[in-house]
Amino acid sequence: MTFSNFIEQFWPSTINGLVLGSIYALIALGYTLVYGVLRLINFANSEVFMLSAFGSFWALQILGVPYRLGNGDDPYKTGLALVGTLGFMMLVSMVVGGTVAMGLERIAYRPLRKRHAPRLVFLISAIGASFAMSEAVGEFGPRGRQEYGIQRVLQKRKVFSIFSADVRNDYIIVVVGALLMMTVLVLFVNRTRIGRGIRAVAQDMETARLMGVNVDRVILITFLVGGLMAGGAAFLYEIYNGTARNTLGFELGVKAFTAAVLGGIGNIKGALLGGIVLGIIENWGTAIFQSNQKMGSVVAFSVLVLVLMFRPTGLLGEALGRSKA
Repeated sequence: MTFSNFIEQFWPSTINGLVLGSIYALIALGYTLVYGVLRLINFANSEVFMLSAFGSFWALQILGVPYRLGNGDDPYKTGLALVGTLGFMMLVSMVVGGTVAMGLERIAYRPLRKRHAPRLVFLISAIGASFAMSEAVGEFGPRGRQEYGIQRVLQKRKVFSIFSADVRNDYIIVVVGALLMMTVLVLFVNRTRIGRGIRAVAQDMETARLMGVNVDRVILITFLVGGLMAGGAAFLYEIYNGTARNTLGFELGVKAFTAAVLGGIGNIKGALLGGIVLGIIENWGTAIFQSNQKMGSVVAFSVLVLVLMFRPTGLLGEALGRSKA
């Protein structure tokens, strides 16, 4: 452990933390939205993210891009080919995320809700669905439990520098993309009729039902929106990292859930704040412990415990139904 290394790596660590935190924030939205409406933790949201990451691979296979390009020139590094390829990757990832999330709601949660099952049963169902999807990909995927390397379609290059930190084009895509998706989501929840329905159900489900709100439809749309956010996060993660495996959802899902709790579970803006704070602190911890990523996670989770000791509801704290999101 050395603080001189932390000072040296401060700006690169902060930039990387901002990028990774943006991805955490988008995944955290799946937990936040479902908790805000149903008051349950959708642990299977992590596997929605994992399957969406494979959606980027499937998109490239559909386009006929050769698997894992070598070190030669990249045929998609400029122009409309790049824009079209990235756009199609994002579309497929989000479609996969939204479809899987809606399937989860219909198969794993709705039957339990119809039977008025205890909340513990919902939690067990979520954990079971999570493990089932992860193990299915590990068992039946074309490369099993090995790591997949995505085809290189974007030539990563430095755009500008902030002090000693290089800012690459993929960093900009991730952060700007995450902020745009967050902005669209906030406008959707606050300005649309469906968004008002989501907030009404989050505040009082039975009263909303009596007022004519189709609660089942609102809940399904909530899962859909959370899945779309997870799909967008998966696309951005593949642009940034370029790998996937069947355990990817668990690894990032735990941190995204932590980000949701840190920001205030049930608060949309809290998910953004929690994700960015967690990502930056984690990378600072990695810099202090000289690239030991495990210790970076230890530092991040330690900060979470300290924050919750003094503010149990998280940094922003308000639930979806009691705030303006």
